[in-house]
Amino acid sequence: MRADRTVLITRPGARAQALRAALERRGLAPCDLDAMRLERLGIGAERHRQVLELSLDALLCVSPFAVECLAALLTPRPTWFDSVRLFATGESTREAMRDVFGRDALAPREGPAASEGLLALDELARIAGWRVLLARGEGGRRLLSDTLAARGAKLEELALYRRRLDTPAPPALARLQAGEYLALIVTSAEQLDHLAQWCTYAARERTLIVSSTRLATLAEERGFVRVRCAQDATPEALAQACASFRDD
Repeated sequence: MRADRTVLITRPGARAQALRAALERRGLAPCDLDAMRLERLGIGAERHRQVLELSLDALLCVSPFAVECLAALLTPRPTWFDSVRLFATGESTREAMRDVFGRDALAPREGPAASEGLLALDELARIAGWRVLLARGEGGRRLLSDTLAARGAKLEELALYRRRLDTPAPPALARLQAGEYLALIVTSAEQLDHLAQWCTYAARERTLIVSSTRLATLAEERGFVRVRCAQDATPEALAQACASFRDD
């Protein structure tokens, strides 16, 4: 695998497949670090019943995997589903909600999309008294939860999965430490902090593609020299950022 075409990716699960395909369409060679995986959390029968019987004004999903996990719980569709407002933290999650639920969701559409972009939507500015279900992973940032609660929402959180961090696969780890690749793609602060422990000077000198300005700032603080921000976290945007860099 030629270093001038190799792109190291950290995205776990099914989402990695779409990213690999987008990179390959642009003549690049994806190499999976296998450093993160997603595990569904078990939801007990009583909690499942509570979710189905909720009376909601809004449903927020933080990732495509949250959508996938939630869809399995919402069978049969609860009475609140057809009238609830749907929100997504980014374009990939919005697409997943449309594909799985057959309805569109509101999401940030310009610039790097994340929790900050979602909270900036006018539709979420005045939500005092709203009954909101937040479908998310275990742990992670509290920005969405804390801000929605501070705005007066009656928040119900549903942790659907956890992230497992692993040591990168040996061949890919050797590439990372030697800096023998075109670019590294990172889409979360958790991934960035996890991989940073193996990033040598050579790795920090290589191009790092991130999915938000917040991540770009964090990466620069951690010593990465060539940080480029994709338009958003979708596979096409991340792959295009790599291709544009290669063509410079």
